[in-house]
Amino acid sequence: MKVDTQSKVMGEAELHKLVEKWRRLGECIVFTNGVFDILHRGHLESLERAAAFGEHLIIGLNSDASARSLGKGPDRPMNKQEDRARLVAGLAVVDVVVIFEEPTPRELIRKIKPDVLVKGADWAEDHIEGREFAGRVERIPLVEGYSTSTLIEKIRG
Repeated sequence: MKVDTQSKVMGEAELHKLVEKWRRLGECIVFTNGVFDILHRGHLESLERAAAFGEHLIIGLNSDASARSLGKGPDRPMNKQEDRARLVAGLAVVDVVVIFEEPTPRELIRKIKPDVLVKGADWAEDHIEGREFAGRVERIPLVEGYSTSTLIEKIRG
């Protein structure tokens, strides 16, 4: 089976139509977000856990400007938003990737109104942006030993 990863990366208008279709079919929509700068096993396992909460997993991907605003370093993100989006879209558990420009995905979550909003357990539930627009919030454990920042430090030696 061939997958066109580019078709899984879409804008908000196209996503809205798809979400409406899934809602009419009564399918459970899951949302999570992140920078996904350098994909690693921790990302994959976290996304697999998130996908298990429903039929469709939507990823909100921080734009380059949004990622820079997070203060992870002057050279981050390492990869451009278009490249990061395509790589995440290439994962079988991901249905859609949408890039957002704001510092947080709050407005995107408000528009999607996912059935399940998934974040890492390192986030206190009362600090999870957009939680009031989701059916429920699920916090999942981080995969120990995997982080992009640690990986970048290791590469730099």
